[in-house]
Parts: sequence; structure tokens; C-alpha cells
Amino acid sequence: MEENKKGMQSLRQLYRIGRGPSSSHTMGPEYSCKEFMKMNPEADSFRAVLFGSLSRTGVGHGTDKVIKETFSPKNCEIEFDYSEEELPHPNTIDLYAYKDGIQTDKKRFLSVGGGEIRCETVKFEDAPTIYPIASFEEISDYCYDEDIHLWQYVEQIEGEEIWEYLAEVWAQMKQSIKIGLKAEGVLPGGLHVQKKARQLYRQQHVDESSETRENRTVCAYAFAVSEQNADGQTIVTAPTCGSAGVMPSVLYYQQKKRGFSDTEILHALAVGGLVGNLIKTNASISGSECGCQAEIGSACAMAAAALGELFKLDKSKIEYAAEIAIEHHLGLTCDPICGLVQIPCIERNAVAAMRAINSVNLASFLSESRKISLDNVIEVMRKTGLDISNRYKETSEAGLAMLTVK
Repeated sequence: MEENKKGMQSLRQLYRIGRGPSSSHTMGPEYSCKEFMKMNPEADSFRAVLFGSLSRTGVGHGTDKVIKETFSPKNCEIEFDYSEEELPHPNTIDLYAYKDGIQTDKKRFLSVGGGEIRCETVKFEDAPTIYPIASFEEISDYCYDEDIHLWQYVEQIEGEEIWEYLAEVWAQMKQSIKIGLKAEGVLPGGLHVQKKARQLYRQQHVDESSETRENRTVCAYAFAVSEQNADGQTIVTAPTCGSAGVMPSVLYYQQKKRGFSDTEILHALAVGGLVGNLIKTNASISGSECGCQAEIGSACAMAAAALGELFKLDKSKIEYAAEIAIEHHLGLTCDPICGLVQIPCIERNAVAAMRAINSVNLASFLSESRKISLDNVIEVMRKTGLDISNRYKETSEAGLAMLTVK
């Protein structure tokens, strides 16, 4: 394999604690507005023009709401531009500053996924690239040579302080589940989607098998987090808001069932994050760039790798589990109805959580017979994402988004 010259940022840039329902559509624009206000402290009003996916699904995702709230108490006029096609990124936003009715500044920001932003004319101080390599093969070889686990490699690169941060991440993940399991009512946005996590968790059948109970419980946890996200509450991107329910549901279920310690869970989060970082660096975790395969597919791969670490599988089996998880999400379109992270997004979190568990079970039996690598499948995901029509990448113009909801 040709040597990979890329590096990767800290897991702190992947696991972000923030408000849903979309890291690209709420977190990114919020950060953009905050940066723009810092650049223009004397401005008395602002204007935001949303392009691409931000214009087509911005209302459903609450982009306009978060922008107004971020600029408040100063006024911000919001426009949706559906015409411009040649964009530097599907999530593009132009921000204007005014003083006494006169324009004083304009900047174009890009919400590139996972809450990260770029500006075309201003160079932000990027989070440093701390991982020297960005391929699973090279990382695995290094760990074999040094006789260390994957989580120990993360600690070696990030320092021991990463565990304190991941402890905060895990605490928020559990909090999202616990709150979501108690929540009732209808999700905002106009689809009148009823919150179902509480019902799923409590609706036990008399003759329920252990397998059915596991599926129901894991799904309830995934629904709980996803419904919190759809309701604009605080969650952890893993790797995005729209896929935030997969990792917590799988890990929380296993901790409750098998009694894994928080330390073991943090090690699993590190390994899952390592896989998410590889996908983010070599492909994409943005639904507007590569479809839902980049969000739910990535989350499923992260959860599979994390679960493999919990079960003390070797590196080859962990790699195979993550590979299976991505492989069977390839080509998945991002087509939320009305642009809301509700249908089919919430159910997809639950399905992906169960698939992550199945991927680990399959990998534990068949890893010796596998023919392709995780790095190969990540590259295939990237190319597949580039080939997917923009109509199927978070624009609500095709796929399930064309359906009329009763």
C-alpha cells in the first residue's frame, strides 16, 4: 500500500457536545455567526444568505432559528438562495454586517460537517493535526510493532487528558438516553412525529425472547438520543448530530447488560473515534457531501469498532467489523422528509445500532477469510459519495423526501 501522508486531528474535533438537530445545519452556522460577530463587534445588524443544502433544508433543520438566536439581540435578516449551483461546498452561507444601514463586511463560510467551519477569505487557526498517519493499516502495523492496543495508541497521541474529555462525552451520551427515555410529545417541524423512545423502552411483551428484548432496548436507546437531537436538545456528534444515537445506544446497552466499567467504555469510544477520524479524513462524515452513508454508515462503523474493543477482539476483527458496517451502508442516500432529521433519520439510527452489533458478531467468526481492508472500503465510500446525485444528498429533492406524510 502506498504510504499515506495525511494526518488526523484530535478526537475532540470528532466528538462534539452541542445542540441538534444537525452538526452541518445548526452547529456549523452557529459557529460561523459567532466568528463573524467577533470580526464585526461594531455592527448593529446582519444578513445571512443560505445556499445549497442550507437553503433547501435550512428551515427543517432550524438553521434560520439558530442564526437569529445567535445574532440576538441584534437583528439578522435571512434569505434562502436556491439558484446558485457552483458552490465551494453544499453547505455555504454568506454573512453580511451593517452599521447604520451601510454594509461594512461580507464573508462566505462553509459548514463542512461535524460542526467544523471554513471561511473563504479568513484563515482560522485550524485544530492541529496530531495523528501522524491516517490509514488503519499503518496504525495497526504500528500497534503490532509496539505491542499496544488501539486505545493505547490514542492515549499515546492525545495524552492522558483525552480520557477526561471522553468521560464528559460519555456522561452526555448517557444523559441524552436517560432524558430521551422519559420525553413525551411531538417533535417540532410540522410532521407531527410522536416521540417513541419511552414507548419502545416500556412496551415489553409477555412472551418476548431475549433477542427481541435486546433489539427493542437498543432501539429505544437509539430513539431516545435521536429524538433529543431532533428536538434541538444537547447531544454528542458521533460523528454527526443526525447519527448521534448509534454509538450511545450500543455502548450503553452493553454496559447495562455485561457490566463494563466506564474505563472500558472510554477505551471503546477511543477506538470508535479512531475509525470515525479515518473516515472523516479520507472520505467524509457530511451527508450533504456523500449522502447518509457518510453519517449513519460512519456511525455504524464507529460503533462496531467500539464494540469490538469492548469484547476484546483483536485488531483484525475490529477492522473487519468496521468494514462490514460501512460496506452495507454504501450508497445510502440522505433524503429527510421536509428536511427534518426525523423521517427516516431516527429509525436509521436504531437500525444501524443493531447492524453494528451484527457486524461484530459476524467479524468474530469470519475475520480470517476477509479479502478487503477497511481503508479500501473507506475509499469506496468516498468515490460512491461523489457519484451520488446531489438530489440524494440532504437536499430533500428526491428519495423518501418526495413522499407525502399523512
